[in-house]
Parts: sequence; structure tokens; C-alpha cells
Amino acid sequence: MTAATHSTLFPQVPDSADAVLEGLDPEQREVATALRGPVCVLAGAGTGKTRAITHRIAYGVRAGMLHPSSVLAVTFTNRAAGEMRGRLRQLGAQGVQARTFHSAALRQLQYFWPKAIGGSLPRLIDRKIQLVADAAAACRIRLDRGELRDATAEIEWSKVTQTVPADYALAAAKAGRAIPRDPAEIAQLYSAYENLKRERAVIDFEDVLLLTVAVLQDRHDIAEQVRAQYQHFVVDEYQDVSPLQQRLLELWLGDRDDLCVVGDASQTIYSFTGATPDHLLDFRTRHPGATVVKLVRDYRSTPQVVHLANGLLSQARGRAADHRLELVSQRDPGPDPGYTEYTDEPAEAEGAARRIRELLDAGVPAAEIAILFRTNAQSETYEQALADLGIPYQLRGAERFFDRPEVRKAGVALRGAARFGGNDTLLEDAVDLPSQVRAVLSGEGWTSQPPAGSGAVRERWESLAALVNLAHDFSAAQPGATLADLVAELDERAGAQHAPTVQGVTLASLHSAKGLEWDVVFLVGVAEGMMPITYARTDEQIEEERRLLYVGVTRARERLHVSWALARSPGGRPSRRPSRFLDGLRPGSGTAVGRGGAGGAGGIERGFTGTAVGAPAVPRRTRRTPARCRVCGRTLTDAGEMKLMRCEDCPSDMDEGLYERLRDWRAVQAQRGGQPAFCVFTDKTLMAIAEAVPDEEGELARIPGVGIRKLNRYGADVLAICAGQDVGEDEDTD
Repeated sequence: MTAATHSTLFPQVPDSADAVLEGLDPEQREVATALRGPVCVLAGAGTGKTRAITHRIAYGVRAGMLHPSSVLAVTFTNRAAGEMRGRLRQLGAQGVQARTFHSAALRQLQYFWPKAIGGSLPRLIDRKIQLVADAAAACRIRLDRGELRDATAEIEWSKVTQTVPADYALAAAKAGRAIPRDPAEIAQLYSAYENLKRERAVIDFEDVLLLTVAVLQDRHDIAEQVRAQYQHFVVDEYQDVSPLQQRLLELWLGDRDDLCVVGDASQTIYSFTGATPDHLLDFRTRHPGATVVKLVRDYRSTPQVVHLANGLLSQARGRAADHRLELVSQRDPGPDPGYTEYTDEPAEAEGAARRIRELLDAGVPAAEIAILFRTNAQSETYEQALADLGIPYQLRGAERFFDRPEVRKAGVALRGAARFGGNDTLLEDAVDLPSQVRAVLSGEGWTSQPPAGSGAVRERWESLAALVNLAHDFSAAQPGATLADLVAELDERAGAQHAPTVQGVTLASLHSAKGLEWDVVFLVGVAEGMMPITYARTDEQIEEERRLLYVGVTRARERLHVSWALARSPGGRPSRRPSRFLDGLRPGSGTAVGRGGAGGAGGIERGFTGTAVGAPAVPRRTRRTPARCRVCGRTLTDAGEMKLMRCEDCPSDMDEGLYERLRDWRAVQAQRGGQPAFCVFTDKTLMAIAEAVPDEEGELARIPGVGIRKLNRYGADVLAICAGQDVGEDEDTD
């Protein structure tokens, strides 16, 4: 359950720009009103970051400082993007684009592909695992189901970190990847996968970002068209951006700096996908004049829960820990977290189920309770324990709400009633929207009382009951709303996968619980070997496991239960011990050894003025000097001309022979790396090299389009070719 659904679902639209700011705390208000220049929001768990950034956008729109169509808000899940759009509508800021990175990139790629490449965009595949399996068969590499999934994850990681097949082994070793097979086999599989995609004329989700980056880099006119459309950017969950997403963001921005990023390095839990908090932590370095706002007032959790969360991070190490935020609860005190040790895992599951049964009997809604575990494999034991006690539950990450058959059928029925309801006898006695919805859904299996048990019948009823409850909330906020209005709302939510709350205990992995919250949380399996997980060996991996537990703790609003089992099965050897992360925090485990003074309190460091206490004056980031033609001196604006550092029409002293040798070399590199030729170097960059004929790295690095990554990868070859040396086509360039 999200914070949005916990509060009023459909509040009244504020009547003015100033009204948008009402109810914000001082730091949130600073976020909302700092509308110019770079802004970095360091937001701890439960501190209202989504509230702050949606009110920021809405205030700018309502005050006339931002045009809705010029704003692009980017987040990481369709659900989060849908929730953001919903909140902006409620604040009177319709027309703002709130999308995931992939959705925004795909929209641009579909629009510009005919102009940039020609023809229609290749078909986008939803899931790549079957294609990876076909590639493995072509390579005669046998993979079981687990290895196939792991190999697919390695390909995804390679692409978001912009690693080509030839570089995979070295890059994976440098990143400390837990490689499922021999690195050479994964590289071979990766290369075969890319070849298979080209043969079948399909692209995957990572290609959407890669191709958009390539188009924006190579076509200055298209990049300028995108930048003319979007002038103001907001990026949520910035600690989770990959190098590829960061590159796309830089291309969207150009040389502008109206950018607001929001994140928390202590919630970086997706590094295995290529995410890194470095972009967040280095933001002030890249944007010296940035305004930095720290949100530490925790409105979600009780002081007892917050104390445990702070205690976990106080023992952390590493760069993210150096930037931790010390949360301050704004809620009334609640019960202390509970810690329970069980003899085995089934006993732990049964114990959790009994406590949940007691909570339900005491009136706690099932939707306000969650069981969180480290791996999805732990789910089955808890499903059985809940079913044995007749407790309804829902699996987070299972079938999506709007894809359920009963929900699709209910949507058809509601749409039909909205069109032809005047002739429907079911609606004769329905006097308002909620009663109309109840009447329509009664024909689909909804009843005023839930069925007994927790099987499929109960799950279908829970889905329909969620629609009934949504109709009540919608009608309360919009008294004159009709069935047609509700159907439009459901269509909007379905498009964003913004599901209503289902009445059932949530079972979820810690990773899938990110961004959610409940009144009562059971953190189970918190033992060595599971938390941290066995395969977490390096210091960086151990610290990410600690952050994962921190995310789990901060999902709880009021009550938190932490448990572990000494053995896996009944009668097994009790060899396990509680997680090291609980040492010094749970009763009887000694005294916590904290870092003292690490982290930071809330506050505001305004950009450009140096007004923060003790902060030096910080200059605004200097603008780039205009590029001028080295022949005639005219200011250059075209990307191709800027790479050549001359006008297209001005005389060229390019070495034609060198240019052709560079093109031949590029073709070999592109084939070897399984990528288009322009991803190595564009034609204009090769022309610029052939005109400059650099003889050392510094000269080559100054040529637009080279960059540090390509300099490291291709610099030696290019300089050798420029010097007239032969570079063997079969030579390994690693």
C-alpha cells in the first residue's frame, strides 16, 4: 500500500498556486519553490519526496513558471509514474509527462526513427529469455532454467553499463560480478544473442535506450527538437540510474541545468542491474551551483521503527554510508520492534500467521499487513501457513491487477453499463455511483460478504471488492461523478498499472517492496546466509544487503516484527544465527558500534549564493563557450559541424586515405562488438580525426565524439592508424 492510497485518494484540487504549497514542511517547500537551476533532493525513507516533487511541478505550472508540456518527470516503474500523474492531476497540473526512462525513450524513438534511420522501428520483444535460450542453442551451450535467467541478467547488465561482448569478461571481473558460467561463454552467448536479434529484426528494452542515445548523439537536429520540447527535468529514485540512463539524461539536457534529482544513497539496492548511487553523490561536483535539500522528517514510521533504521545505518561502511541521512520521526511513539527466534522455518511461518490472525481479529485490515523476505523461494512456506488459518493474501510481483480475468470482465461490464445503463434493470434501484458499481459487479460475483477461505474464489472476490472500494473513494471526492467518469479513471489506472488496494496480506520480496508501506511488517528469515545472502562476499555486496534490510525496516509505519529460524527443516541441526546486522540493535546482542557523527541532518544548501551556515560561496556553473569554425570563425550550432570544428562549406584538409582506413577499421570493430558502426565512431568523428591527424592521446581526446570511454577502448588503435601503422583485423583489442 502506498502513501497515496493511505491518505485521501482523491483530494480537492487546490484553488491557487499558493494553495499548492500549503501543508509542506520548510524543506519540502524549498524543493517546491526552487524552480531554476540544478536541485538535488536527498530524501530519506518516508520523508515525503514524491509529495515534494509533485508539488514542485504543480506549483511551477500553477504559478505560470513552467509550461506543462515542457516538463518531463522520470521515474523507474510504471506504477510510480502512474501515481505521479495521478497526484499531478489532483494538484491541477494536467499535461505534464511522467514516464519511466524506457517509456520516454521509446516514445521518442518511435517518433524519430523514420527520420533518423528510415522505415519503421523494429519490433520490441517483451521478454528476452527465449531469445537467450535460442542463442545458447546456437552456441551449443547447455543452460538449466536458473543459469538461463542468470545469463539473461548478465546481458542486461552489460547493455546498461554499455559493455560490448568483447569487453564483457574484463568488465565483469572489475565489477565483481558473480558470473554463472565461464566469462568467455557468457561473452559468446551475448554476441550470439545480438546477432540473433538483428537476424529477426527485433530489439529489446535496453536497445530502446541505446538506440535513443545513438540517435541523439548523432543527429543534432533531432536532439535540439527534443530539447525544445522539454526544458525542465525531474528524476525520481536517482540513486538507481544506470550509466546508460545517465547518458540519456545528459543528452536530453544538453548544456542546460534546469534539473531536479531526488534520491537516497542508503536505498541503493539494485546495483546488480547496473544501478549506481555515484551520479547522486557526485551531483554537486558536476553542478557546483546546485541547491541541495535534505529531507529527514519521517512522516511514515514511529520513533521506535526509525530508531532501528538509524541504528542499522550507523554501523554501515562505504561511500553511501558516508552520506546517510539521520531520520527524525514526526509520529507519536509506538511499540518497540519485536524479535523472535524459531526452531525451524515452518515454525517461523506458523508463528507469523498466528500473529497475523490475532491482528485481523483485533480489527487491523489485511491490506495493512505485509510479510517481507529475502528471496521469492521463501514465499511458499508463508502462503501455506496463511492458507491454513484462512487468511487472504496477495503475492507482490505476481499477475498484475488489471490483467486478472475477473478485473478485465468487470471492466467490460462497467463500460457497458456506462453506455447502456438506462436499459439495465440491475441499475433501477441504484441511486449513486457506488451502488451502481455494486449492482454491476454483483453480476460478476461480488457479494457484500466475502466468501470463506483463501482460495481462488476469495482472490476473485478481493479483486472485485477493490473496485467497489475505489468507486466509494472516487464518488466521495467527486460527488457528481458518473459511471463513465469512473471507467475513464480505471482506464487511466490500467494504462499506468496503478492498481487499487486489494484486501489481503501482502507477501513480497524485499526488492519488490521498495516504494511501498504498511502499518504492520513482518521481516522474516533475518539470519546469516539469508541476510546477508550467502553469495554476498565483498564489502560492497555486504553493505548492499544491509541497505536492503534498511529498506525492509522502513516499510513499517507502526509495528515491526523481526524473526529468524535456527534450522531450515523440523529436526534439522540448529546451526543458524541471527543476522550480523542486528548485532547491538536487538535485545541481548551487545552494544551497537556506531559511526557517530556520520550522515547528516535535514537542511538546505541554496545554490549560487553560499547562504548555508558554514558553506563557502559556490559559483554558478559556467556555460560552455560557443564553438567556432576554425576556418572562417562563424559560430557553429550543428552537431556535425561542431565535431569537425568547421562549417560544412569551408575547405577541408582531410587525409582521404586515412579516413578510408579508419572506416575499414571501424567496420571490423562494429562486427566484433555486435553493434552498429556509428556506435564505434560516427562518420563526422572519423572525418574530424582524419583532418586533425592526432599523434598523442591529449589531441585525440579533444576531438568531439571521442570521450574518455572510447579513448580508453579505441585510442591506441586510432593513434596507430594515424601514425601509418597497420592494425591487424584479427588482433584482440582488449
